[in-house]
Amino acid sequence: MSLAMLSLGARSATRTQLLESLGFNLTETPDLAIHQGFQYLIYLFNNSDTGLEMNMGNVLFLDSQIELMETFMTEIKHYYYNVEVSSADFQNSTRAKKQVNDFVKNKTLGNVDQLFKELDSDTMLILISYIFFKGRWAKSFDSNVTGMQKFYTSENVSVDVSMMFQSGANNHLFDKELSCTVVQLEYSGNATAFFILPDEGKMDQVVAALSRDTLNRWSQLLQDRHVDLYIPKLCISESYDLEDVLREMGMMDLFTNQANLSGITKEASVQLSEFLHKAVLSIDEKGAEAAADTALNVVFKSYHPVIKFDRPFLFIVFDHFTWSSLFLGKIMNPV
Repeated sequence: MSLAMLSLGARSATRTQLLESLGFNLTETPDLAIHQGFQYLIYLFNNSDTGLEMNMGNVLFLDSQIELMETFMTEIKHYYYNVEVSSADFQNSTRAKKQVNDFVKNKTLGNVDQLFKELDSDTMLILISYIFFKGRWAKSFDSNVTGMQKFYTSENVSVDVSMMFQSGANNHLFDKELSCTVVQLEYSGNATAFFILPDEGKMDQVVAALSRDTLNRWSQLLQDRHVDLYIPKLCISESYDLEDVLREMGMMDLFTNQANLSGITKEASVQLSEFLHKAVLSIDEKGAEAAADTALNVVFKSYHPVIKFDRPFLFIVFDHFTWSSLFLGKIMNPV
């Protein structure tokens, strides 16, 4: 979404690289249709009751000596792109770093307090995408039975984690084709989560197969059956500099002096200095309903299938209203 927004100010080959790298066929889908599509998606997100504690958006920091084009700002507002634009004095790197870090800390409810450790005084433009997510389960886990168990970060290496437990009917399946187990858990409000547990050595295979078709196939094969479910309680964060990723996707000019962002600023030589993404994810027992106390009865004596997320797994959150993914993560180490 943030890159599509950025394309409003890109020109020539830079614009083409941006949009085609995002998967759009520009001979079939004109710019207007692309931005109207994002406009409608943003509208649906903002008007659906996700019931989630979530804050997501984008911010564009520009050097104070750079002047924005009025047409760029007008189009951003017209299509409701969730982006804020701020001026920063990058010549004073200490002050600029504090300004940027404080902004992100505020937007992520204090969970991300040091996005930047250093800022280059040559920086002219920074685009940051941020998200904080914490869901509340429709059927909560019982905190009384959460206990320490082993999580295997690799075959021979483990860490101790707080493992949550839930016994009851949940949608789940085993995909023989991809060698993975999938569990669906509902959030209060308009959201659902897929927990995907690949068999040993199958993580790369599952990741490579992740697509809308795969997710649709899973949703049709899921069966609501009784299961004893163990999921680690966690609060994790990770940050990414997306420059190499975007280059591999085909955005070759964006970070070079060949970049044409003349639709954003009046200075034609401006290029994107950094494109950072930092995500924070918290999963705990809390749900919309009071925790049931029957789980204690099945912890030590159970004849139900057991699914234990005690090794690296994948996690996807969907908005029911649009069936769009709000969050996608690979959990390698819950602590």
